[in-house]
Amino acid sequence: MEFNKLGRDELNTELSSLKKIYEDFKAENLKLDMSRGRPCTEQLELSMEMLDFPSSSDSCKTPSGTDIRNYGLTDGIPEAKELFSELLEVSTKEIIIGGNSSLNLMYDTISRAMTFGVYGGTEPWGRLPTVKFLCPSPGYDRHFAITELFNIEMITVPMKEDGPDMDMVERLAADDPSIKGIWCIPKYSNPDGITYSDRVVERFAQMRTAAGDFRIFWDNAYIVHHLSDKPDRLKNILEACKNAGNPDRVFIFTSTSKITFPGAGIAIMAASENNISQIKKLLGVQTIGHDKINQYRHVRFLKDLKGIYDQMKKHAAILKPKFDIVLDILSSHLGEKNIAWWNRPNGGYFISFNTLPGCASAVVKMAADAGVVLTSAGATFPYGKDPNDANIRIAPTLPPVSDLKKAMELLCVCVQIVSIQKLLGDEE
Repeated sequence: MEFNKLGRDELNTELSSLKKIYEDFKAENLKLDMSRGRPCTEQLELSMEMLDFPSSSDSCKTPSGTDIRNYGLTDGIPEAKELFSELLEVSTKEIIIGGNSSLNLMYDTISRAMTFGVYGGTEPWGRLPTVKFLCPSPGYDRHFAITELFNIEMITVPMKEDGPDMDMVERLAADDPSIKGIWCIPKYSNPDGITYSDRVVERFAQMRTAAGDFRIFWDNAYIVHHLSDKPDRLKNILEACKNAGNPDRVFIFTSTSKITFPGAGIAIMAASENNISQIKKLLGVQTIGHDKINQYRHVRFLKDLKGIYDQMKKHAAILKPKFDIVLDILSSHLGEKNIAWWNRPNGGYFISFNTLPGCASAVVKMAADAGVVLTSAGATFPYGKDPNDANIRIAPTLPPVSDLKKAMELLCVCVQIVSIQKLLGDEE
């Protein structure tokens, strides 16, 4: 039953029925939060063994001889660098182990660039009259918040099925020297769930930029966060940049936030040796070193790359049924009505949902009025402004299954009500 093929009387009859269902939901006094992509309690339980750390002094010495209780090793313990350099497919000389937040590493990287510039640059970005960033959208609101805080002008770049619109990226970056960087979530992107194609990665590495100190901020947050046994594959961006003669172009970030504990994980940054050398000099003034006990705790728990993959299979066993529930409910309630469209991700933490143009804000408000909090409409675009007011980020991970089903059924009712109201209004 496609809503745009129904007559006015039919639409009003359907609307009346849906409004009654909506009022029933409101009467339940729901209090459900789906605003962020947080791991659920069952996922957090998977890493409790990591807290059983031996208390003897011998256990505080790593195989490389580091006493993890003491100062030192600004860039991380060798054992952690070895494990996570294998994960990111870089050398141990191209990696820094940070604190518990990759967002903190990204913030600091922007801050350093604004204050000191980047390797190979002629001056700090903060001394320039204008600094601009390209922002593939829909994208990650916290990326956009960082650049907005530093008064960096953001330019929206549409996402395509294999990554950002590279024709637009190449044209803008080649023409404007004030464009200093681009945000990217290259694998299971937030929120679309897109993995960049090999060709997109190659174009990033090879493209001409007017700014000699242009940087790609490659936030590989969902590098092993698969939802199937046939995971997407992502081409190595640092290797591609080296092969293209632009070895210093990319900063790579990831973390264990959704592998172990979000509040007590490890953040990792990778880049060329030239970039790493410059960053380490500045870090040496900022800190004497991050939490080496936590670094070693992670190494002992995860052990090796296989250990990471085994851990992520346990996460997938918890998450995939939740994603399936969301997709099944969307299909059964909205699949034939031609009023909404969504992605079917192979990994990551989100489902990107699109309403008819001009409807997303009203849908989110209706859901909130009935007790279900969703990510704010517009949050997936720079400055919180979705030009089409259509995109809603669905985060299925945190709620229990019963709450998730209830929230999605309510969302579908809200989408139908707002869509019918729009269709009726468009007819007037």
